[in-house]
Amino acid sequence: MPPMTPYRIALANVPVAPTPEAAVEIATATIGEAAERGAGVVCFPECYVPGYRCFERVVLPHDPAFMEDAWSRLASAAARARIAVILGTERSVAGGLRISALVIERDGRIAGWQDKVQLDPSEDATYTPGTERRLFHDGPLTFGVAICHEGFRYPETVRGAVRRGAHVVFHPHLHEAAPNGFAPTIYGDPRNSFHEKAALCRAAENSCYYATVNCASAGSGTTSAVIRPDGTLQCHQPYGVAGLLVADLDLTLATGHLARRWKPMTDAD
Repeated sequence: MPPMTPYRIALANVPVAPTPEAAVEIATATIGEAAERGAGVVCFPECYVPGYRCFERVVLPHDPAFMEDAWSRLASAAARARIAVILGTERSVAGGLRISALVIERDGRIAGWQDKVQLDPSEDATYTPGTERRLFHDGPLTFGVAICHEGFRYPETVRGAVRRGAHVVFHPHLHEAAPNGFAPTIYGDPRNSFHEKAALCRAAENSCYYATVNCASAGSGTTSAVIRPDGTLQCHQPYGVAGLLVADLDLTLATGHLARRWKPMTDAD
């Protein structure tokens, strides 16, 4: 057996912020707490700053100046705490608004962006899709990001990252209570929607860790969780309870074996 390669992650199961400024303040405090608890990276939900623009929620119009300032402040918070950050956010590219994840290194430098490439149909009127996928690194950890709809419905978004070496795929999403929806108390409850079962599958079918992070929302059908490379649940945040979910990973278990065995189909198949 190879020696363990330990790495601690944190998932920010934070409440939906009432304003973009409040989101920055909550994120700043959460970055500090994650560092105090020994995490190497902390991941936030989808579009946490400034807020997600669907679900009939009122979010102020996109403000490039505010966003640049927010990113700078959170990069400074990361540098002070010496922790990497995956921030669910949005950015304007070529006149279109993209859902994105900003990755900040431990020294506060911007490592890059992972835009959401596979939009949900409900997002088409508000956002434009990205075009590229990339990997990020922190010490021994290599990771990718699949945002909400991508991870739930498109296995290729996870498989591609793992085939290129990702130990973990982080999955920032936002899933709030649906009218008359089932409110689970057990992760992956058979009575619930497919979403949490999909998270288990993404890990098992690719031999990777899968770290899915949601906002704390009463009655939501999903919560933040870490799935082991064998597809079993390692830990999850109690539903609707705000807090930081911290998990210790053994990166040697994330072999990517099943992802690398996958062979794409051809038109003749």
